[in-house]
Amino acid sequence: MAKRFELLVFDWDGTLMDSAAAIVEAIQAACHDLQLTPPTDEQARHVIGLGLVDAMRHAVPELNEADYSRMVDRYRHHYLARDHELRLFAGAAEMIDDLAAAGYILAVATGKSRLGLNRALKVSGIGAYFHDSRCADECFSKPHPQMLQELMDGFGVEPGQSLMIGDTSHDLMMANNAGVASVAVSYGAHPVENLDACSPLARVGSIGALHSWLKINA
Repeated sequence: MAKRFELLVFDWDGTLMDSAAAIVEAIQAACHDLQLTPPTDEQARHVIGLGLVDAMRHAVPELNEADYSRMVDRYRHHYLARDHELRLFAGAAEMIDDLAAAGYILAVATGKSRLGLNRALKVSGIGAYFHDSRCADECFSKPHPQMLQELMDGFGVEPGQSLMIGDTSHDLMMANNAGVASVAVSYGAHPVENLDACSPLARVGSIGALHSWLKINA
């Protein structure tokens, strides 16, 4: 069967790696360190996928602008203390291996920093499968379309030949802004109503379901 898409772009946290809970806890712990009222779990989960400074601005809007660098430092301290414990969702590595064997161009567009993504790609063992990636410290933060635009330009792939896969409305809105189709995964950070509001091609509830959908429809 001919492929509908050439380029598959994955978000990282909450889509391939089971890290949403660790991100929420690190945001809340950073707030405690700065003697701030921490956001609720729902509020903290909403900012996952944004660039780190943008995420902190949304999660703790009352903080003085000059103090966001301290907030980011404390977040990194708490997140890095346990990021070695984080794992890919079960079946994610097998899915990526299968898609690579099928000849897709694979890429990552993430709110992580370049340093953070490189570390995650290495630890996860699937870094070699991805042909390119874009991070929040290299581009405008999601939902700006720059990450997808640069990836498509680099591979010479049109928006109609590209697909974004992500667990947040930030991912799906980025896809919409770039004129790219998307698939939402509901096992990550954002509730289904937020995902459905972005009109993805499909919403799936597990890595297994995502793998099956991509094999049939991508």
